[in-house]
Amino acid sequence: MDKIFGQPKEVIWAIGVIYALLIGASILTAVLKRRNPGEGTIELSRRVTSWWFMITIFTIAIIIDRIVSTVFLGFMTFLAFKEYLSLIPTRRVDRLILLFAYLAIPLQFYFAHLGRYGLFLTFIPVWMFLFFPMAMTLAGKTEGFLRAVGTLSWGMMITVFALSHTAMLLAAGDSAGPAGGAGLLLFLVALTQFNDVAQFTWGKLFGKHKIMPKVSPKKTWEGFLGGLVSTAIGAAIAGPFLTPLSVPYAAVAGAMIAIAGFLGDVTISAFKRDLGVKDSGGLIPGHGGILDRVDSLTYAAPVFYHAMHFFVFSGRI
Repeated sequence: MDKIFGQPKEVIWAIGVIYALLIGASILTAVLKRRNPGEGTIELSRRVTSWWFMITIFTIAIIIDRIVSTVFLGFMTFLAFKEYLSLIPTRRVDRLILLFAYLAIPLQFYFAHLGRYGLFLTFIPVWMFLFFPMAMTLAGKTEGFLRAVGTLSWGMMITVFALSHTAMLLAAGDSAGPAGGAGLLLFLVALTQFNDVAQFTWGKLFGKHKIMPKVSPKKTWEGFLGGLVSTAIGAAIAGPFLTPLSVPYAAVAGAMIAIAGFLGDVTISAFKRDLGVKDSGGLIPGHGGILDRVDSLTYAAPVFYHAMHFFVFSGRI
C-alpha cells in the first residue's frame, strides 16, 4: 500500500477532503450568522466547531505513531471518565476503588493496542465488574452500595470500554482494507460528526415531529432520518477508499453509525438531564467537555467495531 507521511495515501487524501469540507462549512455558517443571526445559526456554528475539534484530535491520533496514537486515545478516554466521575455522587470510602478504575484505563488500551480481542472484551465487563462490588464489600460500608456499584460500572462501560474500541480499530492494521486501521477510525469519526451536523441541519430545515421530547426536545424525526440518509450516502462514497467494504455494505455501515451515534447522543443527554447539567465539563470553552464531544462515539464505536469484526475481519463478507 502506498503511503504518505507513514500513512496510507487514502487516509491523507481523505483528511484533506474533510478539512476542505470543514472550511466550506465554516464559511457558510459565518455568512448565515451575519445574514440571519439567531439560535439556529449559533447552534449550527457550535456543531461545526465541534466537528473541527473532533476531526483535529483524531487526525493527530491517526497520523502519528500507533503507540502514541493509542496513548492519545487513552488520555481522551481518561478525560471523559474523569468528567463522568465529577458529575456523579461518590462515597469517600470508595476513593481507593476509583484509583483502580483509573488504572484500568491504560490496561484496557494496552489490550486494544496488542489486538488481544479476548482480554479486551472481558477485562472491564467481566473482571472489573466483579472487582468493584467485591472491593466495596470489603470496605465494609453498605449505605449507598448499590448506587455506587451501578454508577461506577456503567461509567466504565459508557466511557472506557466503549471508547477503547477506537484503539481496537487502529490495531486492525494493514489487514483492514486499503487504508488500514487508520482508515477505519477516520471513517467512523468523520461519519459520526457528519451525522451530528446533518441531523441538526435537516431538523432545522424540516423538523416538525419530536422524536424524544422529554430527553432531547430539539431532535426530530425529520432530522434523524435526514441525517441517516445523508450519512449512508457519505459512507457509500468514502467506504471503498477507507474500508474493505463495497458501496452497498459501506452504506449499511453508515446507517448503523448514524443510528448508533444518535442513541449515544440521547443516552448521554438523558444522563445529564437526570443530573440537571447542560454540559459534562468546561474543557472546551463554550462547547462543553470531552464527554459532550464524544457522546455519539460511545455507541457508534463499539457497534461499528464489532460489526466489522463479525462480518469483515472474520471473512463472512
